[in-house]
Amino acid sequence: MYDVIVIGAGPAGLQAALTLGRMHRSALLLDSGEYRNGTVLHMHNVAANDGTPPADFRAIARAQLAEYADVEVRDARVERIDGEQGAFTLELADGGTVAARRIVLATGMADELPAISGLQELWGVGAFSCPFCDGHEHAGKPIAVIGEAARAAHLIGLLGRIVSSITVFPTEGSFAEEDRATLEALGAVVASSSPLSIAREGETVRLTTAEGEASVAGIFVASVVSRQRAPFAEQLGLAMLPSGAIEIDDFGRTSVAGVSAAGDIAHRASLPGAMAAVALAVAAGQLAAVGHIQSLMAEGA
Repeated sequence: MYDVIVIGAGPAGLQAALTLGRMHRSALLLDSGEYRNGTVLHMHNVAANDGTPPADFRAIARAQLAEYADVEVRDARVERIDGEQGAFTLELADGGTVAARRIVLATGMADELPAISGLQELWGVGAFSCPFCDGHEHAGKPIAVIGEAARAAHLIGLLGRIVSSITVFPTEGSFAEEDRATLEALGAVVASSSPLSIAREGETVRLTTAEGEASVAGIFVASVVSRQRAPFAEQLGLAMLPSGAIEIDDFGRTSVAGVSAAGDIAHRASLPGAMAAVALAVAAGQLAAVGHIQSLMAEGA
């Protein structure tokens, strides 16, 4: 019986495990090998790690966890969670089971992209969604934005001062005249139709439409739909928010006693949505661990 099992070994889960280990709480970190930024070459906007490959970040964190006798790390996928606070049972894909008094869900979100040929292959390499993470690398260069008008306008506002030019493409079909006028007023060039395919050519990305081709330094997608990567929120009946994220309090606690959530799968109701940022995920992982430590102390454990 572990004090806490952490499911997911991205930044939130790694930090939760580290915090538990430093407080000599028995913890098991389960790593499925799936990460939202798994295709990303370099992460950015992370102090002391700006430009670090995410795989290196994870490897260093796991190596540091090995120094803590109370932390165990396994490469394993969880299929199901049953039980209640003080006695959770987790079924693993390999047929085994493990048990814990508390659970931290840090499984992350999965991104569903528009059905444009070649976009999935470029995700995290030539196509992105976060200006804070990848905008600066396109400074002074032309980019494309794909998505519906309101979200595209938001990206234009963030990226307009960084890049040299922005061409906006609808996800499908064409923009209404009113939307076209709004986007043009923001300084963007508005394409007549959506991309049929996207491909990398050296240092540029080529978009092909029914009218022709355009080459840019990179693409920002404003129509990404994010969903829970794992089924545990539904299995446990956790309260959810309109954003599709799990509702948590200031210490990451969910609506089910003994279960916390950290990272981009969860946020407080006071926020419109979760921010997919490594630094924020790390902070959330630490808070979730601290919340469980406080709870265990209150029980005399």
